[in-house]
Amino acid sequence: MKEFINIEKNEAEINMISPLTWAYVGDCVYELYIRTELVNRTNLKPHKLHIESIKYVKAQAQAKFLQKIYEDLTQEEKDIVRRGRNAENHHLPKNCNVQDYRYATAFEALIGYLYLTKKEERLCDILEKVVFE
Repeated sequence: MKEFINIEKNEAEINMISPLTWAYVGDCVYELYIRTELVNRTNLKPHKLHIESIKYVKAQAQAKFLQKIYEDLTQEEKDIVRRGRNAENHHLPKNCNVQDYRYATAFEALIGYLYLTKKEERLCDILEKVVFE
């Protein structure tokens, strides 16, 4: 049986990908996690699910979550975060400051990197710690 999502790159190749690409993937993985958890934990209708999910996926929340777990990250994970935070991004959203946006990008980069390198156990551990503890 073919995998639904098949990542064909090895870890060395993934390390060569732009941190903004990790964040691009991480944004999707994180949002899917939040939406799935809200569906599992609540009986909200779609509009209310969307309103609730915004509390978790906005840049300020992601920056706060990263600060919450930073000391528990491995040195490799801290390097991923640093690369994500320092990535040159020419897009800034209207509703947050530059610092929160950079830390949110770093958080998403970490999530994307763990997903792409198939470190699923660590990914789940981090997601569970930051969101619903």
